[in-house]
Amino acid sequence: MSDNHGNTPAAWSAVAVALLGFVIGCVGIMLEPVNWVIFAIGAVVVVAAGVLFVVMARLGYHAEGH
Repeated sequence: MSDNHGNTPAAWSAVAVALLGFVIGCVGIMLEPVNWVIFAIGAVVVVAAGVLFVVMARLGYHAEGH
């Protein structure tokens, strides 16, 4: 297990983007009637957060010492 416990720029960036995606998705669900397009945009942003993490990790931003 890593000593940094995920406290890296890659992890923080991915969590911030995923949180934004969940907020967008929740707004789409709360609208009356439910707006599935906004919900889908939120889901795409959440998936993009995972891609962002992988890209940043490969660029070296998920290593210790950052």
